[in-house]
Amino acid sequence: MSITVRKYRSSDEPDMIRIWNEVVEDGIAFPQEEMLDEATGREFFAGQSCCKVAEDDAGAVLGLYILHPNNVGRCGHICNASYAVSRDCRGVHIGEQLVKDCLAEGKRLGFRIMQFNAVVASNIHARHLYERLGFVQLGTIPGGFRMKDGHYEDICPYYHEL
Repeated sequence: MSITVRKYRSSDEPDMIRIWNEVVEDGIAFPQEEMLDEATGREFFAGQSCCKVAEDDAGAVLGLYILHPNNVGRCGHICNASYAVSRDCRGVHIGEQLVKDCLAEGKRLGFRIMQFNAVVASNIHARHLYERLGFVQLGTIPGGFRMKDGHYEDICPYYHEL
């Protein structure tokens, strides 16, 4: 299966909303608790500095990323991103292609650093991917993430120079 990462189109929004909501519903990675609907999804994705999708040869959207500033003003050169891959497509390196494209896009947009504020410590697949791609863990924030079942897990901030 060949995967292409490209800028999203409005016709992709229903799939993007579905995939994003799968991750929110899982309750183990994204801080958001509210599901996106057609209106909030359109606004959310349009409000990013960059948003791209991963699609297969048949044009099916399998995942996506959002990229935006992590802060403003004197810290505006630092960006942040989130990645979502469809439940049915996890484990086949779509996330890796999204992260690599996102790093290049962040640099192209003039950001100097990509920072992830809250990678859940138990999200070992994401952590291994980020570390393999050169991200550096900044430490651990004990109990920084409330899981869907209500217990708290540590979070690990990461950064990568662009």
